[in-house]
Amino acid sequence: MTQLLEKALTKIYTLPPEKQDIIASVILEELEDEQRWDSAFAASQDKLAKMAQKVRADIKAGRV
Repeated sequence: MTQLLEKALTKIYTLPPEKQDIIASVILEELEDEQRWDSAFAASQDKLAKMAQKVRADIKAGRV
């Protein structure tokens, strides 16, 4: 665990349970969002590569 995370958790432990749950929910939502983004990005690599190839071809052909 990093020192910054440890410092944050130490402060969170001092909060009332309701506030701890709110912070935990925000952290979990952020982690889930990050996972969705990673999955979406990984799944789009072929499309991005094709788009990049088309752009390079357009530039080379003077269409851009």
